[in-house]
Amino acid sequence: MSSKTDSDVQFGTIRSSLWPIHSHELKKFLPMQIMLILICFNYSILRNLKDSIVITGMGAEVIPFIKIWVLLPTAIILTVIFTTLANRFSQERVIYIMISGFLGFYALFTFVLYPLRDVLHPHATALALEQMYPSWKWFIAICDNWVLTSFYVMSELWGTIILQVIFWGFANEVTRMYEARRFYSVFSIGSNLAAALAGLCAILFISSDDFFGMDPIGSQITEENQEAIWQHKLSWLMGLIIFCGIVTMAVFRWTTKNVLNDASFNDLRQIKKEYKAKGKQSLRDSFSYLKNSKYLICIAIMVVSYNLTINLVELVWKDQLKQLYPYKADYMTFMSYLTLSMGIVSTLTSFFMANIISRFGWTRTALITPVIMLITSAAFFSFLFFPALSPIVITLFGTTPLVIAAYIGFAQNCFSKAAKYSVFDATQNMSFIPLSHESKLKGKAAIDGVGSRLGKSGGSLIHTGLLMIFHNLSYSSPYVASILLGVIVIWIFATKSLGKQFSELTAHQSEPQELPGSGEPGVRGQEKIAHNNA
Repeated sequence: MSSKTDSDVQFGTIRSSLWPIHSHELKKFLPMQIMLILICFNYSILRNLKDSIVITGMGAEVIPFIKIWVLLPTAIILTVIFTTLANRFSQERVIYIMISGFLGFYALFTFVLYPLRDVLHPHATALALEQMYPSWKWFIAICDNWVLTSFYVMSELWGTIILQVIFWGFANEVTRMYEARRFYSVFSIGSNLAAALAGLCAILFISSDDFFGMDPIGSQITEENQEAIWQHKLSWLMGLIIFCGIVTMAVFRWTTKNVLNDASFNDLRQIKKEYKAKGKQSLRDSFSYLKNSKYLICIAIMVVSYNLTINLVELVWKDQLKQLYPYKADYMTFMSYLTLSMGIVSTLTSFFMANIISRFGWTRTALITPVIMLITSAAFFSFLFFPALSPIVITLFGTTPLVIAAYIGFAQNCFSKAAKYSVFDATQNMSFIPLSHESKLKGKAAIDGVGSRLGKSGGSLIHTGLLMIFHNLSYSSPYVASILLGVIVIWIFATKSLGKQFSELTAHQSEPQELPGSGEPGVRGQEKIAHNNA
């Protein structure tokens, strides 16, 4: 049975949900919150841009092939690069190098590669190869449209490398266990607000043809004019993304100079020195943590399961959405409304995260995401499996089955991803905190850098195999639904197992009687409460 923590009593019911942060913690908390908001803002826009550009340009069927043959190898390469840089340079320099590399590519794509794509894409060669080898048409398409493929990959990896590996790796190092429940609940609110803001900004940029001088040329909008207007809008959006990335590095620089030099972080610097004295760690060492640790294996199963399930159901939905919105701007606008709705739902949920974890414990909180995924996916696939219901729905709502499917998928994506961003991310990242510095750094790099990619690529592998057999996403959907159910069951069992181990680890950790450098009392007994609730 749970009881109130000291922070809950001190803050009161409302503030413990909305802003459970002590005044002396703001110097560390606010810069981290700003960095998270900017990184999530960029990722939300990039995620919609990559789908709009690739799906309307090549079709949804190419996405599984991109994820397997391009995205997964690139994720592994960037993880190797990150590990190598982490062994050679300071954490600060590694962050600057990685973020600058991504921003440089986005600038190159927007102002050089995309405008010249017709010149750079070998369409004539690809057409000849497709006639000779029709069964390889998807591989030929991603190679032919290599500019679009590369943008899809680098946009997806912003969320993996910059958000998951770099930011959350940094946050887990500088956040103590007794701070995590309060900090991470508010982090969740900030990231969800960033998604809503990104959706709103994208809608403003894309849906208004006269915004920032983006007027169509002439009285009629031709296909050429539409593309010219789209490129103009794209340049503004990418300029905003680059600006946010630069501000992120500036905020991290300020944090390094003004926050991490505090005496309360001497223990962190000592851990780093001891770690470096042991010698450099390779990527193979990172995976050894997974192989030898049941705890990390359970976290990896959770990460792989989420990415596998969302990839399986999302691709079927996006294939139908492309039929409804064949143009980039229309597709981007619809996806931006999804991002806005998802951000609002996630934010409202995040307001209660601190109390949810305190009252229900880590395990039951972590189970929210797979349960929601199960319910919403069942609703979406039920509509696909029972087309006889379409005439009834058309009579009631006066619209086509394609529109109904698009909006059912809209609701499915909204609630499942809202659960991911408000619940899954917070509980998953909290699970790393009781671990040693080595396990946090290398284990998290392996799980988030490659584990998430394995989940998405595993879903893509399933889709590619089914496409080779059925040649159509709609025909393969019953098999996708069956696999989805099995993965969610495994996910639930792994979460329960991790919850037991998490409670055992945190039960042996004690919170300091006084917050470092503050002179104020800490939140005593938090780990014991986590143990009882889990």
